[in-house]
Amino acid sequence: MADRPAQRSRRSRGNTAVRRRPEDNADLTAVLAKLARKLERDAADGSINGDRFQAAALIMREERARLRSSTELTDAQREGGLRRLDGVAAILAQTAAAVPSLFMLLDESAEISPAVRRLKRELEEAGGVEPVAEEPEPVAPERIQRQVVPPSVLQAQLSNPFMVPDFGAPLPPRVATRRLVGWELLGPLLSSFEHATPGVSSCLALPEARPVLLLPKGIALMDHQARLLTAVADGLRTVLLADEPGLGKTAQALLAAQAANAYPLLVVVPNVVKTNWAREAARWTPSKTVSVVHGNGADVDGYADIIILNYEILDRHVGWIGDHGFRGMVVDEAHFIKNKKSQRSQNVLELADRIRQRVARPLIMALTGTPLINDVEDFLTIWRLLGWIDEVRPTPMLMARLEETGLTPADHGFYVAARQAVVDMGIVRRRKIDVAADIPARRIADLPVELDDSDARSIKAAERELALRLVNRYDSAIAARREHRGEDAEGVRPGDIDDELIRRVAGWELSDSEDETGENVFSMVRRIGQAKAGLAADYAAQLARSAGKVVLFAKHIDVMDTMGEVLERRGIRYTEIRGGQSSTARQQAIDSFTNDKDVQVIVCSLTAAGVGVNLQVASDVVLAELSWTDAEQTQAIDRVHRIGQTEPVTAWRVIAAQTIDARIASLIDSKAGLAARALDGATEEETDTTDIRLEALASLLADRLEERRNASR
Repeated sequence: MADRPAQRSRRSRGNTAVRRRPEDNADLTAVLAKLARKLERDAADGSINGDRFQAAALIMREERARLRSSTELTDAQREGGLRRLDGVAAILAQTAAAVPSLFMLLDESAEISPAVRRLKRELEEAGGVEPVAEEPEPVAPERIQRQVVPPSVLQAQLSNPFMVPDFGAPLPPRVATRRLVGWELLGPLLSSFEHATPGVSSCLALPEARPVLLLPKGIALMDHQARLLTAVADGLRTVLLADEPGLGKTAQALLAAQAANAYPLLVVVPNVVKTNWAREAARWTPSKTVSVVHGNGADVDGYADIIILNYEILDRHVGWIGDHGFRGMVVDEAHFIKNKKSQRSQNVLELADRIRQRVARPLIMALTGTPLINDVEDFLTIWRLLGWIDEVRPTPMLMARLEETGLTPADHGFYVAARQAVVDMGIVRRRKIDVAADIPARRIADLPVELDDSDARSIKAAERELALRLVNRYDSAIAARREHRGEDAEGVRPGDIDDELIRRVAGWELSDSEDETGENVFSMVRRIGQAKAGLAADYAAQLARSAGKVVLFAKHIDVMDTMGEVLERRGIRYTEIRGGQSSTARQQAIDSFTNDKDVQVIVCSLTAAGVGVNLQVASDVVLAELSWTDAEQTQAIDRVHRIGQTEPVTAWRVIAAQTIDARIASLIDSKAGLAARALDGATEEETDTTDIRLEALASLLADRLEERRNASR
């Protein structure tokens, strides 16, 4: 049969390809069907190849789009082709259900490795499709235009043009076996943390502490800090430092660089803590010069031992940083890069790779007290930063450790052994209760409050409006299903409540919230915060008069403004940390609260003051608004509950009774189990890792449906 004219197909991911296709590509569909059946068998045997699965899914997606858009096929040809592809899709879906880690490869935004592209071309050729070389993805022009080289950096480069890369890298470990070749391993590795054995540690075995540094006069290390420095002095070079907040991660990172002689040292931090990092560097390593990069870096010292800059300006400095000869890199609040698709994450990963290309064994440290925010997959980008994995598989060092276990994911003991192999790569996680017994205990106390009548009526009406919209969406989906498949479709009879559909409806509502003109979960939570503002400030004023200094947290600026007005009327002196402040104003606010006995309250933004702030002069925290994550709540409380605290810490959560506020508080508490299970070996009841906003909407809808069903009986 003669080939028809070549058609052009453009991938949604940005690269292009021109391919000559047979009229209906029946041979390609047959190749896909054969591969799908093999993948299904491999999944049952526990030997699935993720690259082949992703390649098949990519081809199937392109074929479906081609068939639907083609104007040269008859309706019968189109329907026949789609029907055959539906059969392949069903097999792939069943395979993914058996190996849940494969679902992330079905996402249209999933990264495509060179190996997957190669397999895809091979499958297309086997199906009679002629692939054409893909065009390289262009570098974004705006990124090129934003690149700068600070004058002092240029002078440093010209004065030392012979910064020869260190090619003394050790040879990759020799792997005695290759039993794991072809296995998809990232999914099992994540699962080994998500379903960790109760009580198992997430800290590699650290050596006994010994003096490895000459510390500044008047400074002493705690044992847990000294142990890490000893390990670095002994050769540890990649570290996920996940100590609980308040255990001195900043000091450990700065001293680790000194123990490893990892200078010049690059430190990437959130903007709000740049000044604090410079202060800490001057305190812990006074013999080292420090320079902070602002904007285009006009005043940066290119000769400094430690160069600190924030995530937000990293894109314009990537070029010179990659060539500067850094021998160490510290990424503070590393959970900021959990979204691997963000430009921020890509910049950080690029720099880590370029440093590794120039230096045999650089010191790379990821610092975060809350490495898991919503999902165990938050680990992936951090592991890539540290060089433990690439886009799709473990790198040689970790692979060697996994091979040494003598097991595969089909073996019962693999998950325990694999988890330990990752931990031994450099995860350091200590809890306050275990290593800092002198830090007093903390507790979270809920303060249910009744809103003013007018506020309560308005908010409850808004909640009813939101619930009604969810119910209507649910009913419409049920009606459409019955019309298409019959009354008993999927085993759901009239009157039954479909839990899966509830979650889908909640997801639809969440995705539409930004464009919704009516009440949505975001606007309603904000209104609740506004209604609670005066009550929270009143309670903080009472605490300040009776118990001493108080830290008062909120999410929204207008809530902070209202609380400030109430504090002024109550005669309470206060200061603030909020977004948009300069580093100088922020530090002045902290110093004023810490040193001035008459400043009784500091009003803080949850996002602007949740990291890099030491407020242990207070022992009471009031949370006027709830966060969307347990991690953010924990970070806020740990501004007070940290090394240097001498009093028991109480965090008072102000919760609007009989509103969605109470649901959110309960969901936040359930989320706390994720990090505890994955990193601390805790035995909290198993909870899923879905978004709290989604869960709040789903629970609201479920309650309304249950009420309706009970009323109809």
